Amino acid sequence: MNPQLATLITAAVFTLPLCHAEQPGTPQNRLAKEKSPYLQQHASNPVNWYPWGEEAFAKAREENKPIFLSVGYSTCHWCHVMAHESFENPDIAKVMNENFINIKLDREERPDVDKVYMTFVQATTGSGGWPMSVWLTPDLKPFVGGTYFPPEDQHGRPGFKSLLKRLADAWKKDEKSIRESAAEITNKLREFTAGSKSPSNDLPDAKLLPSAYKSIASSYDSKYGGFGSAPKFPRPVNLDFLHHYAALKTTSPEDKAKALAISDGTLKHMAAGGIHDHLGGGFHRYSVDRYWHIPHYEKMLYDQAQLAVSYLDAARLTGNTIHQETARDILAYVSRLMTGPDGGFYSAEDADSMKSPDADHKTEGAFYIWKESEINELLGTKAPLFNYVYGVLPKGNAPANSDPHGELTGTNTLIRRHDNSEAAEKFKFTPAQVTDDLATARKTLFETRKSRSRPHLDDKVLTAWNGLMISAFSRAYQDLGDPAYLKAATRAATFIKSNLYDPERGTLLRSYRDGPAKIDGFAADYAFLIQGLLDLYEADFDTTWLAWADTLQSKQDELFWDGKHGGYFASSGNDPNVLLRSKEAYDGAEPSDNSVSALNLQRLAAMLKQPARQEKAGQVLRSFSSEITQQPTASPLMLVALEMAHSTPAQIVIAGKPDSPDTLAMLKIARNHPRPNQVVLLADGGIGQAFLGKHADFYQSLTPTDGKATAYLCENFVCQLPTDDPQKLKQLLSGE
Repeated sequence: MNPQLATLITAAVFTLPLCHAEQPGTPQNRLAKEKSPYLQQHASNPVNWYPWGEEAFAKAREENKPIFLSVGYSTCHWCHVMAHESFENPDIAKVMNENFINIKLDREERPDVDKVYMTFVQATTGSGGWPMSVWLTPDLKPFVGGTYFPPEDQHGRPGFKSLLKRLADAWKKDEKSIRESAAEITNKLREFTAGSKSPSNDLPDAKLLPSAYKSIASSYDSKYGGFGSAPKFPRPVNLDFLHHYAALKTTSPEDKAKALAISDGTLKHMAAGGIHDHLGGGFHRYSVDRYWHIPHYEKMLYDQAQLAVSYLDAARLTGNTIHQETARDILAYVSRLMTGPDGGFYSAEDADSMKSPDADHKTEGAFYIWKESEINELLGTKAPLFNYVYGVLPKGNAPANSDPHGELTGTNTLIRRHDNSEAAEKFKFTPAQVTDDLATARKTLFETRKSRSRPHLDDKVLTAWNGLMISAFSRAYQDLGDPAYLKAATRAATFIKSNLYDPERGTLLRSYRDGPAKIDGFAADYAFLIQGLLDLYEADFDTTWLAWADTLQSKQDELFWDGKHGGYFASSGNDPNVLLRSKEAYDGAEPSDNSVSALNLQRLAAMLKQPARQEKAGQVLRSFSSEITQQPTASPLMLVALEMAHSTPAQIVIAGKPDSPDTLAMLKIARNHPRPNQVVLLADGGIGQAFLGKHADFYQSLTPTDGKATAYLCENFVCQLPTDDPQKLKQLLSGE
């Protein structure tokens, strides 16, 4: 955006005198009937909150007041802090109610609205985050924004109350200038979010992969795992890229070994770290330090889903079964606490909870941390072993620079400091005794922890994140064979189809909580669910999932495709109150909808012989050619899709009865010895094979040999000679 414009706005905001307050009216908070847990958390505020919608917009136009838009989500720590300091403060609420139309928005329900104003905040301040605070004209154009504001002035910076007064006075004195500036800002944002003016004529070069690999490898923390320094995020998309790159035949043996070592080291350090809940399972959002020790304690469904897949892939590629156990741990946590009675997966658990029943406010990590004296009393003679292994110290183990607010003083966040063999040597125990004693100790602490005040659970069901979790459970069933995983994936997919899918229109809804919210699905909802359905098909070979994925892909193309430049817009553009339509290639905490879509299109093309889908995947990649060429490490999954586009699609088709031992044996080999860019299909001699045959005639000819399950290895629907010998299949897949 225009730097001079930003300077002028900032100068105007922070130099104008304070306004004089009018007499307040009766607060009318309108959030109580909203489905979002985040909005409901603010339903008792003295602020006259509105949900995002026409009632609020009409009120702003009618009274000619600027809008204050507050965006967050229910498990956001600093959202809670600002709410407690400012939105629960009657004096601040009075200023808000007199001078602004105040809107609360859940970013997880409306990522399209969040994206518009986060782009503005990042462009004008250089950073972003939540809570996000943005002031808009009555026609929804932004003119000032930021994130968290303290309630009062601090260190020469204006507090929230002062800022509200200055902005209100600025609007009264110079509304015309603010409107003109907001219009100019919005035009600049439209130019910025338009993306590439025209797609490339050619696919980006596959040489981007080794270049990206070197860049990722150079940022690897060889001592503690992960990438970069503090704060340290898991970023599973990097691990997915490394796994794919290591599995390519074209990757040198040295780079294969190093790529797997980076992944292995990162996943081991994370599993040992405090970012991993060693008692209840699952992973926290990120580590505030380099060591994976002190986390930001919230738990997000999308992290659990992606990390479970990363651990499964690492186990398959390295043979390290410890990674399988970590994946099981994640899935057990999701099954126990993040799954609704009808199978849908919940969104998140908060970082904050009450330290004690008589505490007057919540603090971060209270549910998870321990004093050494507590552990000693609970574990008795087993305490020295446990404390040694999990780094428990008398004065607490939180480094001072990892706890700037002193909330963890004197407490311990469990972190694996020593492995079982080291513990056995120190305490002169047998390895079996160490394993048993630690398991007993963890169970004791886990049961004790149940009596504590639990963190808030955000129990809304998001279609996109459920798609990611369906993938994780489906992949776990393929790798580990536990039928409970297949059941979890199937129940979730059935829940989405029954509650968040309109079969007449063929469209998805975004969110469910006590019934579906009236929010249409976004491109990510389609892309992530389609991926989950494709993984579910490869788990149980029920072509119902494959057919639904095919239908949803067509609807995604209809609703979100950019016919001029290629690629998928994040939103449909049907809501006139959303100022911008953006397209995203960045693979961040969640993968980009375009990256996942480019992979989905190619998988569908390889399964159902759909060359038009292969071409559309190429259009996605060409539309983001400049972005991924200039910053390949920003889009690691897009690079995986790019490599797939440069390759020949491969099919492994097992012909046999679905539940027969010989078919299952063949499938196990196919799944345990995967090649990049392959799809696995079942020619079952029945409904499933008939469905496949409607799309590609050649499927009809693939039959068992002399009644024995038979494997067909095909490239672009041209097959090698079949084999009914499992060992021969293993040799063929291994390239022997």
